[in-house]
Amino acid sequence: MRRTNVLLAVLAIMLGMGFVLAQQDWDKVQIKTTHVAGNVYMLEGRGGNIGVSVGEDGILLVDDQFAPLAEKIRKAVQDLKPGNIRFILNTHWHGDHTGGNRVFGKESTIIAHENVRKRLMTEQRRGSRVTPPAPKEAWPVITFDRSVSIHFNGEEIKVMHYPKGHTDGDAVIYFTQSNVVHMGDDFFAGRFPFVDLDSGGDVEGLARNIGQIIEALPADVKIIPGHGPISTLEDLKKYHVMLQETIAHVKKQVEAGKNLAAVKAAGVPEAYADWGWSFISAERWLEIVYRSLTRE
Repeated sequence: MRRTNVLLAVLAIMLGMGFVLAQQDWDKVQIKTTHVAGNVYMLEGRGGNIGVSVGEDGILLVDDQFAPLAEKIRKAVQDLKPGNIRFILNTHWHGDHTGGNRVFGKESTIIAHENVRKRLMTEQRRGSRVTPPAPKEAWPVITFDRSVSIHFNGEEIKVMHYPKGHTDGDAVIYFTQSNVVHMGDDFFAGRFPFVDLDSGGDVEGLARNIGQIIEALPADVKIIPGHGPISTLEDLKKYHVMLQETIAHVKKQVEAGKNLAAVKAAGVPEAYADWGWSFISAERWLEIVYRSLTRE
């Protein structure tokens, strides 16, 4: 059952707010709340991890999972602090991170990179799969190009855009006093990531971005990944090494003239044999890397 739930949740990354939503039993989903540090908490339910800042200025969310979970998310937040949600930051456009926008956007200010707004406003296609435009209330109303800061709950919350990573609209959120960073889907903790090549993602860009983020973070930072448990800087460094080594592994074979079938047959380096999971197996990760390296 656990594997089935995980697969359904992550399939929604690919399908946005598509037909998968109609097939899930939302009543069984429970929202788990964990204190990360300072003002910041993490909510887990189904979909991407949610960051929550609570304090004297009110409530701010980073991502909001799926619309059918909005009232459960609201209750979990109200248990931390009564009041309206003032701001929502979206780390990227995928439906398991922005689905709740259509509910919370009626009462909250949504902030995201300009490409997130563009993708939520328009039909998105990945092969034969089509995600229709989100309703207007789900669109970010404040957008930025490179960065923006929100001064809220006694700290500067820095929102930084990293281009051509998981998608073309990725944002990483730094809670400067709490010493917490929300990575969105730039970071899948302890597993191969999904890189959405059809939404401007790029494996080499992702590896480059992670290297830059590591250089900017203090050693004792707490990290909220897009998917997976609260992590450390050492966890992020291991993930970065995996990205570099698996990309180099595929690149060497591409330069030797090997096709995708041969790359898959060779497999991933032995050190990463257990990084595959229900959605991104080792074979699927090799395909993503190969496609990213060989596309024009």
